[in-house]
Amino acid sequence: MLKNYSWSVANGLSWWLVFVGGAIAVSFLWSWLRTKYLIKTLGAEPCSNYVPSGFLGLKSCRDLIIAKREGTLMNLTESRFRSSKNPRNPTCTFTVAGNAVIGTKDPENIKALLATQFDDYILGLRHNQFKPLLGSGIFTLDGEGWKHSRIMLRPQFAREQVAHVEALEPHIQIFAKHVRKNHGKVFDIQELFHRLTLDASTEYLFGQSVCSLLDSSIGMEQEGVQFDGKDDFAFAFNTSQAYLSSRSIFQKFYFLVDNKEFRHCIKKVHTFADFYVNLALKLTNDDLKKQSGYVFLYELTKQTRDPQVLRDQLLNILVAGRDTTAGLLSFAFFELARNPAMWKKLKEEVYLAFGQGDNSRINEITFESMKQCEYLKAFLNETLRLYPSVPSNTRRASKNTTLPRGGGADGLSPVLVKKGQSVFYSVYAMHRTKEIYGQDADLFRPERWFEPTVKKLGWSFLPFNGGPRICLGQQFALTEASYVIIRLAQMFPNLTMDPTVEYPPKKLVSLTMCVLGGVNISMY
Repeated sequence: MLKNYSWSVANGLSWWLVFVGGAIAVSFLWSWLRTKYLIKTLGAEPCSNYVPSGFLGLKSCRDLIIAKREGTLMNLTESRFRSSKNPRNPTCTFTVAGNAVIGTKDPENIKALLATQFDDYILGLRHNQFKPLLGSGIFTLDGEGWKHSRIMLRPQFAREQVAHVEALEPHIQIFAKHVRKNHGKVFDIQELFHRLTLDASTEYLFGQSVCSLLDSSIGMEQEGVQFDGKDDFAFAFNTSQAYLSSRSIFQKFYFLVDNKEFRHCIKKVHTFADFYVNLALKLTNDDLKKQSGYVFLYELTKQTRDPQVLRDQLLNILVAGRDTTAGLLSFAFFELARNPAMWKKLKEEVYLAFGQGDNSRINEITFESMKQCEYLKAFLNETLRLYPSVPSNTRRASKNTTLPRGGGADGLSPVLVKKGQSVFYSVYAMHRTKEIYGQDADLFRPERWFEPTVKKLGWSFLPFNGGPRICLGQQFALTEASYVIIRLAQMFPNLTMDPTVEYPPKKLVSLTMCVLGGVNISMY
């Protein structure tokens, strides 16, 4: 009896294995036939250039998490193109968390993703990955939701708003107190830049600065109304963004990155934003018209009184307005501190245009006059080239489509992109491509921006994205960064860094990029 039972079980198991094996075989055959059909229909080729990723891409996922923690994520990203089967092909495939991903640093492919084939690609999972913190804002939405956000926010970045640099001066004066208290000793200027841009951004966005630079170390106390979430906001905002970055690495398994600390930080951030939103919603339309000065939130409240929409858009813009500018300034001063000749050249241009020290002509530092500082512009361009604020991004195919290059054995044919497939593009890697920027592409050299080849860069230089989703705050960030550099050069002519500091710097990557471990310099 037992023998017959065992035989029945074994026989049943055999048939089950045959069935599963057959189903897998049919699935592979169907996928192969469909791929052949799409290749013929779309006039494309599959990408034959691949990067070994381990079983289901779990090794890739692990490597990305480790590299992110160690500050070498961008190095790993760039090395993928070099370690692929054909390193000369700037497009390759790899697997992450079970997902077959196409990676590219080819300007033509990035142009297609962001502009010429814009309707073929969407953000995909980003809304779900980022929703706990950023909700439904301009950086997380696709389609009509994104278009509505764009229309609503575009007027807030009109030239007359961006050009008002005088609002930065009170924050610079407090910043200067922190520099002076060190009496020429080494301090972390990056930490101060994050506080500076937070104070300036919240004043512009909310109408009231959080005054994070005010503390007892400079003999000053916090101003304004104190409320739950204000003191912890900066830490909570930074921490929750780090979690969002990890959620994006896990692709469709993003929901696994979710713990008590993440939720606690999100609650702090939302409490902070809701305080200002509720203040604005208490104002009538007549009250809003009577407000003096420009306040982003008040202008937005004239268009919608939905508290969720207001909070989501404010936090989306705060990520861009605060973190990207702080990162840009941090990398800028990292390079200036280790390159005395560049610092000297930049100071000479600033002093000639606007004076120095007690003779600084602050009233002459305007949106228009800063644009005339050619070396400063070149220096910022070089900083954005080697250290783009958003170093990489992804899109997902909304239908079966192609990219212009990367297919076939030579990588010159259009490459097939199946519906639902993710495409990862690395601005960081593209900006360091020797075929585009020359053999010294890894060298920080602002003078390259005075050379004729720069005029032909086109889609090879994308620090602020491109196409319909190009950054609305581009001029805002460049204006703020230029003003801060000019004023610090006027007040603190001496800038040094320990020559033994590791170079290139390790990078902390969340939604944006800054220097891991801070920028420790001496300035007086």
